[in-house]
Amino acid sequence: MTRRATAAALVLLLAAAMSYRVQAQIGYDRLLNAAKEPRNWLIYSGGYFSNRYSALTQITPANAKNLELKWMYQAAVAGAWQTTPLVVDGIMYLTQRPNDVVALDAKTGRVFWIYRHQLDPTQIVCCGSNNRGLAILGDTLYMGTLDAHLIAIDTKSGRPVWNTRVADNKAGYSVTLAPLVVKDKVMIGVGGGEYGIRGFVAAYDARSGSEIWRFYTIPGPTEAGFESWNACPPDAKPYCDSEAWKHGGGSVWVTGSYDAALNQTYWGVGNAGPDWNADQRPGDNLYTDSVVALDADTGRLKWHYQFTPHDRYDYDSVQVPVLADVTWRGTPIKAMVWANRNGNFYVLDRETGRFLVGKPFVKVNWMDTFDERGRPRQTVQPPGQPTWPGNQGGTNWYSPSYSPHTGLFYVSAWENYATIFGGTPVEYQEGRNFGGGQNRPLVPIPGAPSIPGLRRGPINNWTEAAATGAVLALDAASGDMKWRYPMTDVTDSGILTTASDVLFTGGREGYFHALDARTGSLLWKASLGAQIVSGPITYEVDGRQYVTAISGLSLCVFGLRE
Repeated sequence: MTRRATAAALVLLLAAAMSYRVQAQIGYDRLLNAAKEPRNWLIYSGGYFSNRYSALTQITPANAKNLELKWMYQAAVAGAWQTTPLVVDGIMYLTQRPNDVVALDAKTGRVFWIYRHQLDPTQIVCCGSNNRGLAILGDTLYMGTLDAHLIAIDTKSGRPVWNTRVADNKAGYSVTLAPLVVKDKVMIGVGGGEYGIRGFVAAYDARSGSEIWRFYTIPGPTEAGFESWNACPPDAKPYCDSEAWKHGGGSVWVTGSYDAALNQTYWGVGNAGPDWNADQRPGDNLYTDSVVALDADTGRLKWHYQFTPHDRYDYDSVQVPVLADVTWRGTPIKAMVWANRNGNFYVLDRETGRFLVGKPFVKVNWMDTFDERGRPRQTVQPPGQPTWPGNQGGTNWYSPSYSPHTGLFYVSAWENYATIFGGTPVEYQEGRNFGGGQNRPLVPIPGAPSIPGLRRGPINNWTEAAATGAVLALDAASGDMKWRYPMTDVTDSGILTTASDVLFTGGREGYFHALDARTGSLLWKASLGAQIVSGPITYEVDGRQYVTAISGLSLCVFGLRE
């Protein structure tokens, strides 16, 4: 064989190997049983129950100290990188800012292809050019975009299959969450609550991209819940809006969950608009600050629970709905467990929405008690006085974890953090900020640094007087705290647990931690040099377990020392 022929043969072999690796077929049955193939990470939160729990056991409390960096991938665009990768039969698919999709070898980090979506230059987005990940079905990936499109992408070539416009990005609509595939449908929600959108969850045909159903999180005049957008009273202030529902917010910007046995999909809904001037929108303002349970086939509302009626604190309830089967007062319950931005831990019956447990997990003074149906009695603080928790909440969008092995629910918390809220009138204008207020962080020490925004620079001038961060382990049936792992800075990282009782998480200091999931003791940590603002995942290739962390612009992949 000639040298040229040999080279050509090698190219063909390499191409064939690459093609073999990227030809994963992910049917709906594999998504339903994602927990049974822990070598992969097939859904944003690991499975439809959104537990962020893996059955892998190679990394244990005894050997976690032997973790070492195996490979890294560097993103090209600066900013908080909040994605959760998917891993499918040795291939990793992930999004990077602003709306790129990358296919990598999950063992070596070798890049196979990159798809880049060209954004509409007029797109309007709050809080950074974030994209939190992908969904997969068959040989197609699905990504939402900052200019409010849903795009299907071929897993083998990285080429777009179809591109559907979801909403008008000029009005502030965006899609920043990872889609959720259920059966033959791709489900998404829209962001833009800070711009006075009317939020919704929608399902699209996975093959064609055509819309199948849409559920508005702000009901219209003929829909149930519309009565919660009360008419302005005769003595209302001039800026009370008699049609506040038209731009009532209710964005959905974190991926929901699904219970196949009930055929219900669950989504957390964001704040009302305007965020802080609640006088403009009398009433409870459904379905803002709520969880909604929808029929997965039709989008019809089955039930809802509102965590913060008539919200004046921007307490988005977009936290991941975690589904768990627990024993409550001696009875097995199909439960939903939830650590809410408003500072309370909840247990709901996920079949009916019945309120079972409500208990603070951080300091709370915006309310004091619940009635028998779970409605909070609110205790609005006098003007100029602090409210706990503050504007960013006791926790936020970053993913918690539930371990059926320990029975514990794990959450990243902001502790002792308060804000002095102030609402002001604001007139709705399409595409303009619709916050309606100017708030101040509580600074207990004169001249001390306060909350440095959602992101901080390379110099850590944090003061523990303003707030501290911690990983909390709560009993999933009662909310009782079992242990607490403190951090100096507050934390924006998600959490992962495994069947060997190892917990992985990060922090704004740039440390990646492995903790004992039963006791909270530190097993290992590594300094990665920048904030960690996404959730770890774990997977297996060729018999070896890996765990990921994203720090700054770097995707870091760790495994045990060989």
